[in-house]
Amino acid sequence: MTDDATQSQPTGPGGSAERPDAAHLPPDGVPDDVVEAVGGVTAAFEVVEHARGMLYAFHRLIGRADAELADALDRLAEAGHPDVADELRAEVVGRNVLAGRWTFQVVEDFDEGYYRAFADAERRTRERLVAGRKHVYESQLKERNRTHGRPGHESRPQA
Repeated sequence: MTDDATQSQPTGPGGSAERPDAAHLPPDGVPDDVVEAVGGVTAAFEVVEHARGMLYAFHRLIGRADAELADALDRLAEAGHPDVADELRAEVVGRNVLAGRWTFQVVEDFDEGYYRAFADAERRTRERLVAGRKHVYESQLKERNRTHGRPGHESRPQA
């Protein structure tokens, strides 16, 4: 997908929806194996993005569970069992999920450490090897797999 004929076609506004836009083409001289390897780095980072979303979901769910438990314990106390409610409240409500940490601290540590390091490394890799362009490998896959000329299989939206 790196031949000059493909790259020299108009790809800006008014360009053909049958060709990828320039932002998704590899720079001249970048071989397919490099594009594929950079795509693999990005794909790995996308898994981290997914995990990050799950970590945020965990953060929200634990907070919700803590609030729901506190409400249930209020009802248990009102139903005549304040001793049981107080025992559970003291043991679980507001408890750290990890040593010394609530989930917001886990999320912050992840974001400021592993996530930031991986995000920066993925961006630097794209900058160094494919001029910072995103999803170049996926664009090549799309061009190989779509049915050219068929409605619903355009390379990109019409400008």
